[in-house]
Amino acid sequence: MNISAIKEKFLQLFGTDCALYTSPGRINLIGEHTDYNGGFVFPGAVDKAIVAAIHPNGTERIRLWAIDMEEGCEFGLEEGDKPTKGWACYVFGVVREIAKRGGKVGGFDAVFGGDVPLGAGMSSSAALESTFAYALNDLFGLGIESFELALIGQATEHNYCGVNCGIMDQFASVHGKAGYLMRLDCRSLEYEYFPFDPTKEGYRLLLINSKVKHELVGSPYNDRRKSCERVAAALGRDLLRGVTMEELDGLKDSISDEDYRRARYVVGEEQRVLDVCAALEEGNLELVGQRMYQTHWGMSKDYEVSCPELDYLVEIAEHVGVSGARIMGGGFGGCTINLVREELYGEFIDKATSLFEERYGHKPEVIPVVISDGARKL
Repeated sequence: MNISAIKEKFLQLFGTDCALYTSPGRINLIGEHTDYNGGFVFPGAVDKAIVAAIHPNGTERIRLWAIDMEEGCEFGLEEGDKPTKGWACYVFGVVREIAKRGGKVGGFDAVFGGDVPLGAGMSSSAALESTFAYALNDLFGLGIESFELALIGQATEHNYCGVNCGIMDQFASVHGKAGYLMRLDCRSLEYEYFPFDPTKEGYRLLLINSKVKHELVGSPYNDRRKSCERVAAALGRDLLRGVTMEELDGLKDSISDEDYRRARYVVGEEQRVLDVCAALEEGNLELVGQRMYQTHWGMSKDYEVSCPELDYLVEIAEHVGVSGARIMGGGFGGCTINLVREELYGEFIDKATSLFEERYGHKPEVIPVVISDGARKL
């Protein structure tokens, strides 16, 4: 990411000095489709981020320039001033959500850009929201706590961008810490850091973006969520969180096979997150990798949110001897996340790209990632 180009563009457009802020995209090592079931997620911030150059302008107007789109937008601070450009709504929403909480934000000028890959499930929108939430909190001396900044980003998605997302993406972007993953309890919102620095142990973390996204008929996410809710209700629970496999098996004959398999995945995934936490504390990355594979095939066979392209990438990883691989994100396309021993790194990239292209006619995108710090001033 060319930070100097962002600064130069700011100077060219606005003619003043500026402060620089950044917030990263994220990965989720394990814990998929657990958030709405009250379970755990296990994200980390990465070394791909949004950077913004910002300076208060003493007016009641916001002037933005998106360097990657070579496009500008100007709007006011009030609810009726919502911009028509979709990307500008992320910044507008942050300003409005801060105002709803009593924070006084004045007009400002900003130029932003980044290198969070689009379509790879790394949450570029959360990185954008977190960059501006952190920056405005700092520039205007608002004193908002870190977790509230994440909630502001989430509320922006809900209220100004039409996406009913969970809290994980913004949480990871704000709270990221180099060398650590974070276990977030989606029921209590308590979180804990766990050491994760694979390079020290001779491993690398790698995303492979299939660059496919399947258009789906109906509401596949809602259907799965309803399955989970039906099983929880049959057990007298609000959520599947804390349900044991024995309890689920005791219910097997009185629920549909589909609902049983959906719940089996979720109950297993809750335990896999806890297993990975214990494995990291013991420095056992091979066990971490085993659980990643189990998650993938659970998502593919029981939850049915994978697709042939992603299954093929995981099969290649298994064949090469990669320690762990799985679909990352909601499913039906996107990328796999892979835990690769150093000595297999080059071979895996060569095989994954060549074999995938041979079968599907295009090369997947290889995205190496390093676990990094969250939102901050540069």
